[in-house]
Amino acid sequence: MTITLRHGEWSKLAAEHAHRADELTAGHRVRRSHGQRHAIEDFLFEYYNTRPSLLRRWHPGHGVQLEPSPIGAAQHASWRWYRTNPDGTVLLDVSAFMADRGDTVRFIHRLLTATASRAAFLGCFGLHEWAMVYKQDQHRHSLPLRLGQEGTDTVVETHQVRCTHFDAFRFFTSAAAGRNRVQPTRRSQPDMEQPGCLHASMDCHKWAMKLGPAVPGTLALDCFELARDVRLLDMRASPYDLSSYGLESVTIETTEGKAAYVARQRDLAARAAELRAELIEVCGRLLD
Repeated sequence: MTITLRHGEWSKLAAEHAHRADELTAGHRVRRSHGQRHAIEDFLFEYYNTRPSLLRRWHPGHGVQLEPSPIGAAQHASWRWYRTNPDGTVLLDVSAFMADRGDTVRFIHRLLTATASRAAFLGCFGLHEWAMVYKQDQHRHSLPLRLGQEGTDTVVETHQVRCTHFDAFRFFTSAAAGRNRVQPTRRSQPDMEQPGCLHASMDCHKWAMKLGPAVPGTLALDCFELARDVRLLDMRASPYDLSSYGLESVTIETTEGKAAYVARQRDLAARAAELRAELIEVCGRLLD
């Protein structure tokens, strides 16, 4: 079934989307223009290679066609993976998209479906960030360690590290890798990811970007906003001292800190579950 949006309808949605995207990326764009960097917020743009210009580009999603304006077809007509019908309406060319991205769609569908099928594990306490600096003098961020190197190492040594996410595990120091209860690999990713994992929740943004124009604009920005909120908890629970950013740490080395972390982790996992289900539906429609 194809839904048709009149020019007045879709142009309003596109403008609202661009405004929301601009608000979400405003800080990053200002910092970039001044050559500044934010250790927490800029991660989404650097690690995920997120371009603000593409984030603000509204897509109607699979199964929605756009009527032309009085002056011609929607601007989407010139974008990759779109086609224009004889009547001037523009929509996603699913055949062309799947010809280029079919393997990616199948992988994302398999991974997200497998992740959604598992129970959430909420006992990791964000120790992956601690394992990334374990027994190492040089760190990814210039921020100081709030417990110092020795205190940070002690936290890792006195806790059980259980990270199932390969893209977090691959940044563990060599000394910390052997302490992880599991040894995730890229191949085992669909067999190991679980919905309580902060990085699995944050990756909803990555998968939405890879699905590109097949993802409706609202879903794409919802995934980005979730990733932003996940990243904040990820760093607040890390060993870094965030006082220079005016942020309090979630002290996961304490009983109170663990409880606070799990409560926030549970809320984020619930949001991710809803968005993951929508991404699975997008994949399913493409594969149908």
